[in-house]
Amino acid sequence: MATCSTTSSSLMLTYAASIVHPQDTTPSLLSFKSKPLFSSSSSSLYHPLVLRPRERESCKWVEGFLRREGKPERYHFVVAALAAEAEVAEAVAEEDGEAEGAVAAGAATAVVRKPKKGKAALPLKRDRTRSKRFLEIQKLRENKQEYDVKTAISLMKQMASTKFVETAEAHFRLNIDPKYNDQQLRATVNLPKGTGQTVKVAVLTQGEKFDEAKNAGADLVGGDDLIEQIKKGFMEFDKLIASPDMMPKVASLGKILGPRGLMPNPKAGTVTPNIPQAIAEFKQGKVEFRADKTGIVHLPFGKVDFPEEDLLINLLAAVKSVEANKPSGAKGVYWKSAHICSSMGPSIRLNTREMLDYKPPSNA
Repeated sequence: MATCSTTSSSLMLTYAASIVHPQDTTPSLLSFKSKPLFSSSSSSLYHPLVLRPRERESCKWVEGFLRREGKPERYHFVVAALAAEAEVAEAVAEEDGEAEGAVAAGAATAVVRKPKKGKAALPLKRDRTRSKRFLEIQKLRENKQEYDVKTAISLMKQMASTKFVETAEAHFRLNIDPKYNDQQLRATVNLPKGTGQTVKVAVLTQGEKFDEAKNAGADLVGGDDLIEQIKKGFMEFDKLIASPDMMPKVASLGKILGPRGLMPNPKAGTVTPNIPQAIAEFKQGKVEFRADKTGIVHLPFGKVDFPEEDLLINLLAAVKSVEANKPSGAKGVYWKSAHICSSMGPSIRLNTREMLDYKPPSNA
């Protein structure tokens, strides 16, 4: 028995070996393209299939005549067709057209973007989080230009526009890798004009040096009792100086003082037998500095309300100290870059060659 099958936008014909009552069809649903047919069993050429309905009312037959080399042969075919298929195909085509139109409209909408306004329109991503004050004052200097020392200090003073007195900071990028012992940098520098800050000094000592520390101007002096207070969380001091005989006891404070940078160290000048001299130096403006893990040194060299000459003298003293304490393992160009800035202001790049060769006036 013949089978019937339907596919979208096409009619499937199935050969029938015997007479079968097919579904009702109409001549308007039958449409075929005029293409020559080839037989799979022979090379004979078959002409296009011609279908016509029988002139009987009781049953609607479809007879097909296939002419082979001029000899007509009669076969019966079953045409499986659904009248609603054409309508469904048209509906699907319309829906596809509407969907494509909606996608095209959405794509056009996505391409057209609103222009950015305010900070979002700034080209540099880091500037989008800056304050209006910062964005205004950074226009006073060129971003990648190198300035001489005097011009840079003058610009830094102009950029300090906050309501409090900002600290003048220096940042030196050096060609060192602190993960190697011979490339670590840690030292101190005596700023001739001071730091402009009040330093609270605590001293750990015992015996006769206890009275010496008090007379030298130490803010806190103690021994075992001060160690116990520090273990309980007492940190109301900026510098901690210890005599050498107290270091075995101070070693137990390493986990507390180390992360804060307050652990006494001979390189920093905070472990010394001459306690009065150390107190006087830190009170007058002695600053400890060290290179971080990226090889950059950060240190303050005064306040922005200092005269330009005083800031210049302090900066040159800091540069000379960093140059004098160059690690033995440093190779190649030691100075990569140098910048100065105020606490809340943009950085100003220095000309390192001019900075190292600068000689202050004799009257300074």
